Amino acid sequence: MRAEVQSTVDKIGKSLELLAQRLNVETAPYRLEEFNARVEDPTLWDDPEAAQKLMRDRQNLVDAMATYEGIKTELQDNIDLIELGEMEEDGEVVAEAESALSKLEETAAKKELEALLDGEADANDTFLEINSGAGGTESCDWASMLARMYVRWAEKKGYTVELQSESAGEEAGIKSAAYKISGHNAYGWLKSESGVHRLVRISPFDSAAKRHTSFTSVKVYPVVDDNIEIEVNPSDIRIDTYRSSGAGGQHVNTTDSAVRITHHPTGIVVTSSEKSQHQNRDIAMKALKSRLYQMELDKRSALVNEVHENAGDAGWGNQIRSYVLQPYQMVKDLRTSYETSDTKGVLDGDLDGLMGATLALAVSGKSRAEAQGE
Repeated sequence: MRAEVQSTVDKIGKSLELLAQRLNVETAPYRLEEFNARVEDPTLWDDPEAAQKLMRDRQNLVDAMATYEGIKTELQDNIDLIELGEMEEDGEVVAEAESALSKLEETAAKKELEALLDGEADANDTFLEINSGAGGTESCDWASMLARMYVRWAEKKGYTVELQSESAGEEAGIKSAAYKISGHNAYGWLKSESGVHRLVRISPFDSAAKRHTSFTSVKVYPVVDDNIEIEVNPSDIRIDTYRSSGAGGQHVNTTDSAVRITHHPTGIVVTSSEKSQHQNRDIAMKALKSRLYQMELDKRSALVNEVHENAGDAGWGNQIRSYVLQPYQMVKDLRTSYETSDTKGVLDGDLDGLMGATLALAVSGKSRAEAQGE
């Protein structure tokens, strides 16, 4: 076996070791048996929310086991094919197996990253907030581009996206938008997107076709599970109802159904305007609890603190990522130095490379901190 191929095999093997460790592969079959026994309990659906969580947890375990066994089996099959091809001097078989191993290395590395999403709330659904910053109409248009980018990314992941609230820009785009994104590890993937995103381009709103710089802030919070207790003192909040503004047409609210909740001790303000008043109140309260929970996570995590400290005023000095469309094409994350010239792909939701680099950096930083703590 050639040295380059052996290196690929070794890397896949290391990914498998980490997957086995995160899965706790020796006990996984017994945990699955326990899940199966609980699923057969006739009283399971007496508590629909608990039942749904149980089913999700079971499916996550099934998927993790299948991923580990699939990579392990494919690795050995291709090693066997290479050995057989070399023995029979069949170059075509060897080449096909080596190509398959290269693709498997990419898959294993991606699954390894996903396995590292083991933070307290990484598996949770998430709230995503986008707010336009310095740049006026340009910034509002940039905010709408970012919203589209994240919606496209979430759809490619198979996640469910629900618009919670939206405020239209005066001339174009949006001033702000809030989404709930539901799916396994939604928060874990998106949490590193918190910060200011900077766009450089030729303005479509400038008749002189000058280059403009725009800023938009992104904030991400985990949806709080029912098993996480977050107490909100009723005397600490003010609940206001108002008529939602929109671009016009049949979907504009004609009653005061939009809800705004202000949390006085922290100054947190959350809104929801896309549903009925009762639903909006429930959505806004859940969003408030998620924000309060995120504050608690921030206190416990230096890394998350760093990310959210960057999510300050949407302007110079606070950006985490730059998207340059003119005079050259480049997206660069300023934390990891990861960059790509495929700006169209990124804006169409191809974010896994950027997110993966940040996640890998976070994991390595966490490992160093744990080592120092020891």
